[in-house]
Amino acid sequence: MLIQGSSAIVSGGASGLGAATVRRLASAGAYVVIADMNDMAGTALADELGERAVYVNTDVTDAADVAHTVTLAAEGEHPLRIVVNCAGIVVAERILGRRGLHDIARFNRVLQVNLVGSFTMLMLAAEAMRHNLPNADGERGVIINTASVAAFDGQVGQAAYSASKAGIVGLTLPAARELAENGIRVMSIAPGIFDTAMLASLPRRRAPRSVSRCPSHHGLVAPMNMLLSCNISSRTPCSMARLSASTVPSVWHHADRQHDKKRVRYCGKQSSPQYLAQNNLWRHTRSTGCGSTPVRRGRAPHRWRC
Repeated sequence: MLIQGSSAIVSGGASGLGAATVRRLASAGAYVVIADMNDMAGTALADELGERAVYVNTDVTDAADVAHTVTLAAEGEHPLRIVVNCAGIVVAERILGRRGLHDIARFNRVLQVNLVGSFTMLMLAAEAMRHNLPNADGERGVIINTASVAAFDGQVGQAAYSASKAGIVGLTLPAARELAENGIRVMSIAPGIFDTAMLASLPRRRAPRSVSRCPSHHGLVAPMNMLLSCNISSRTPCSMARLSASTVPSVWHHADRQHDKKRVRYCGKQSSPQYLAQNNLWRHTRSTGCGSTPVRRGRAPHRWRC
């Protein structure tokens, strides 16, 4: 799929993974519609990118809102060929909590935004894409949904979020098989942990300890380059790719194991084994999705091995 000259929609494109996707698509020559409900962040990003981007306030749970956004992206001389669904919310709540049972309304809200919202965007975008003229490979468009590693390895308190993302995984193959007849590919990614606005919305006690606190331009753009080059440019009709923060170097250390419990992240030369050993720091490296066991060697860096 040729990105340059195509129109694209990125739901949840005002921040986090969505914003990194918007910037990547715009830099590759696409005309991007930022579909989000964060007016301040969305407008600022559109102003930053100039004529390559426009912000549209979009509630993915409202089919009329989504239809308006799709129509805006599809009209004009640039055909709608790319959709990336990044809109999502998360709640941290136990099924049998200390203060009562899981709130059914909150559970339903997560499903409506993460699963039903993605399906609504997929359905209406596919309707617009099927009228495109096919390219040399017979393609009319590509739709990328965002699942999560939580779909495969959900944790305590993630019942609603994991269920919604597992739904995305289950949606991918049947949608890809059906829409392949129209030259539309359907892909999904299962990201690991990134330090985004969604993660920041969780209570501190619920936030995963393995989070990589990389600024978005370090932690998200590089993985999105890989994702978009593989998924948008590929001829594969369907795929499920796992994308984790471990694609970018991430190092935590304790300046003093006795007194300073504040975790600080260092990049570049400060994350090297030599630097950490010289300063008697602990080095922690983890890859999302695998078990880790600590190994101590006296005063040498404390390493995590997968």
